[in-house]
Amino acid sequence: MTLSPPRPVAVAPSRDRFLDVVRALAIAAVVVQHWTMPVLGYADGTLTAGNALTTPGWWAVTWLSQVMPLVFFTGGAANHLSLSRGGAAAPWLATRLGRLLFPVLPLLAVWAVVPPALRLLGVPEQPVALAGSIAAQLLWFLGVYLITVLATPLLAAAHRRWRWAVPAALASMAALVDIARFDGVPYVGYANAVFVWLAIHQLGFFYSDGTLRVLSRRAALIMSATGFGVTALLVSAGPYVASMIGMPGAPMSNMSPPAAVLVSLAVGQIGLTLAARDLLTAWANRPSVAAVLGWVGPRFMTVYLWHMPALIVLAGLTVLWLDYATPVPGTITWLATVPGWLLSAGALLAVLLRVFGRFETRVPRCTPAPMPLLCVAALLAATGTLTLAATGFSSAPWPWIALIVVAYALIRVRVRNETRNRTPVPA
Repeated sequence: MTLSPPRPVAVAPSRDRFLDVVRALAIAAVVVQHWTMPVLGYADGTLTAGNALTTPGWWAVTWLSQVMPLVFFTGGAANHLSLSRGGAAAPWLATRLGRLLFPVLPLLAVWAVVPPALRLLGVPEQPVALAGSIAAQLLWFLGVYLITVLATPLLAAAHRRWRWAVPAALASMAALVDIARFDGVPYVGYANAVFVWLAIHQLGFFYSDGTLRVLSRRAALIMSATGFGVTALLVSAGPYVASMIGMPGAPMSNMSPPAAVLVSLAVGQIGLTLAARDLLTAWANRPSVAAVLGWVGPRFMTVYLWHMPALIVLAGLTVLWLDYATPVPGTITWLATVPGWLLSAGALLAVLLRVFGRFETRVPRCTPAPMPLLCVAALLAATGTLTLAATGFSSAPWPWIALIVVAYALIRVRVRNETRNRTPVPA
């Protein structure tokens, strides 16, 4: 497939419905997958949590349900688009950081007190530690995404000058990291938390500038087939495993740390969504769907941050209190219980959104801090969130919580006294 240089395109509308609906479907897929994966049981003070996707053959589901590549792709498109319209980098970065960090503050406040409170109520230590780990685990995305936001002005300049060479170079670095990782230097693999996700984020720039938006359906399907085909070749040749999420007992994980195979998976998923762009856009323009997107869109980060706490509350009520155990995945009993489980978790999440959604839709305004201060804030927040993701909330989280709070304070060094209710641009 050959891609010609981008042709001049008309200025895009203030909202791109395609990006909105792909982001919404991706977040929905993340939530549903996380709510259906756990195989829970409780005995003798120990909460067990298996993974339903270890069922033989179910790895194939992860090639579509592992949608973090689409989240980074749409994030890259939205970041590039808003930066292109926003002018100076400092005001853009200050706004972006504020909209990412403010919604996480109530999560930190709640989980600073939940583990000690559970211990006082007599909950055994192992379930408390597991709950604190699960609640913090998803902060990895925020940590990595803060780095991509910080890098966006530089990568946008590189995109204007070097075009396709930029994601190609990032993907090549990811491949080199994997070579070192599988050649006896395992910890170097975590460098791909930068290279893999930046490469995919960079692909979003080509949607923003019009290059991918003008692809024909046939070209998009060729792109998809190429991406999935390369993914299949990498898996069959090894050392990559078939599942695109981490599996207990697997010889390696494609996700933690991220592996270069996720870049080819991203190409396959992006091509598939681009092939369906007209259908998705028409669906998103239906009044009922547009209303849902209009409500959910400004709350994407809140949904992401709080959907696992909703699951933890549900598991605490049913598994620890009522002695419920997840049926064997794939059985008739399991299939019959999944809808009720999802509805129950959804009801709890709706309550959490009602309480905490305002921290995303009502972001305090401030004039931008100096650019060096914003860079320090982004790096401090990324360090805090990534460390919390690795260590959890139940084991001495205070230094890392403090780091994130300090980061937010730094971007609000020069604060206006008023706040304004407004819908944020997708982060």
